[in-house]
Formats: sequence, structure tokens, C-alpha cells
Amino acid sequence: MQPTIHKPSMGILNMKQGEQKFSLARHVPSDQLRDVIKHFWIIRWDLTGQPPYEQGIVPNPCVNMVIEHGQTAIYGVAQNRYSHRLEGKGKVLGIKFRPGGFYPFAGLLISQITGRSMRLEDVFQADPRLLEQAVLSEDEDEDMVAAAEAFFLAHLPARDNNVAFLNHIIDRIQGNRHITKVDHVCEQFEVNKRKLQRLFQQYVGVTPKWVIRLYRLQDAAETIDYGAYQDLTRLSIDLGYYDQSHFIKDFKAIIGATPEEYTKRVLHAT
Repeated sequence: MQPTIHKPSMGILNMKQGEQKFSLARHVPSDQLRDVIKHFWIIRWDLTGQPPYEQGIVPNPCVNMVIEHGQTAIYGVAQNRYSHRLEGKGKVLGIKFRPGGFYPFAGLLISQITGRSMRLEDVFQADPRLLEQAVLSEDEDEDMVAAAEAFFLAHLPARDNNVAFLNHIIDRIQGNRHITKVDHVCEQFEVNKRKLQRLFQQYVGVTPKWVIRLYRLQDAAETIDYGAYQDLTRLSIDLGYYDQSHFIKDFKAIIGATPEEYTKRVLHAT
């Protein structure tokens, strides 16, 4: 298998500074897994002789599974900015499920694990040490991904059409900056608001309103990262915010700093 490799920011805050501390790549899954897995991601770092590094991360509406020595776990959606500490030398492989894509594996209300983690063996009835050995003993990204793919192909659930439907909705939310209300989604997809809320709780783990807000704010942070905007008022308007104070409040809740503070941090790091 020859997976496609990209180098996206993927919600990594201040990616320019982060790239000096670690390498990150994502790998598209094989056709059999694309309905449920968005991509595999691999982080490698070598901070030997350097202080630990705290990397800030913007949340996303996806369950992740992280394979690392002695700490393999499944993580529900995080609703606020969080950070990951890197120290010494190491590597991890992560699996980013499509929104709703973990539900067919787990068969539980995904909102139950929002903001929480769970053990691999609670879902897959597998020994995490064997999976860690199979994946992390490989040197090349392609071989690590192949080992992880073999695991998921052996546990592949039946197809669930709701996953594709929800991904269509979330892809539209992510790509269309004019979507700022749940009503916009209901109108475009001709779906009842109550049904939409129920599907998001069961499959995604968060509300559609939260997903809309998240993507508008992630757009803002990544735009600031790459210096595409100097006028924060104009940025907020372009992302669908017409109340500057509302934009600042929401930005700080997700990103962990006001837009002005975050801009200063980015400029200081360059």
C-alpha cells in the first residue's frame, strides 16, 4: 500500500513553531476503511537535550485513537483547546475517525465519551501491547500504517449510512463559512432540527451548533497562523461574526487566548 501523504496543520496551533520541534504527516486510509477513518497521523520528535515542548491543539468533531508505548487509548471529542507534552524522543501513530465513524465500532452513545478517554480493550477486546508492538516496531510510516490498517480491517463493522450522511453535513459546515446557524444546516439538508441533534449526540458526541462554531474559529486561528489577515475585525466578519465581542469570547474559549493575544504569540514565534 502506498498512502497519500500530506502536511496539514490539522488544528495544530502555531504550526510554524511546532514544525521546529516535531514532524507530522497524515496518511489516507485504504478504500475499505475510508467510510469510517478520516486519516492516520504520525508524529515524530527528538528533543534530546532540549526542554519539553507543549503543543496547543484546537479540538475537532472526531474521536481519535492514539497508539503509543504503554499509553494506547481512545479519546472522545475534546470541546476546548488542549495541549500535548512532548519530551525526549519518540513517535506515535494516531487514527482520526470520521465524525460518527467510531460509533459502528463502539456501538455506544458517543456523547458518553466526549471529553473522556477509554481503553482499547473496552471496545476491541484486543491486547494493546500487541498492537503497540506491531505498529511502533516499524520504522517507516507506510509500514506503521499498514500494521494499523490490518488491525482495523480485522475489526471492521457493518456499513452505517448515517456516518456518510453526517460527514456530508460536517464537510459542508467546514467548507462553507456562511453556515453560522443550525437552521442553515436544517434548510440545506432538509432535516428536522430534533433529528439532527439526536444524530449528532449518538454518532458525533457534540451538538451541530458546537461544530459550526468550532470550524469558524479554527478558520480564524489558521488564518492568523499564516499571516493572511492583519485586520481582525475584517477576519471576524468574513467568518460570519458580526458581533466582535462574541467573536473574541468564542475564540478564547476554543483557542485559549483572545485573537489579539494569539496574533502576538504567532508574531513573537516567527
